[in-house]
Amino acid sequence: MRRSFYHYLMTQRDPHKKDAITLFANDAYLDVSFPKQSESYLELTHYLEISVDYLPSMTIFDEAWEAYLHFDQ
Repeated sequence: MRRSFYHYLMTQRDPHKKDAITLFANDAYLDVSFPKQSESYLELTHYLEISVDYLPSMTIFDEAWEAYLHFDQ
């Protein structure tokens, strides 16, 4: 069973690293409305485009999504 994107993203959290995906993960952790159970690219894209201001570029999400697709394989 595939884990949610949020679960993958939480594996990227780190208080010391400052790369774009780590910053995204740290901010998503603080976002109480983040769709934590979602495995849907479209649902997550819609949420991030409409509801957040902490993601400076959707390219960061796309890179994280690609890594998620290869996570736990």
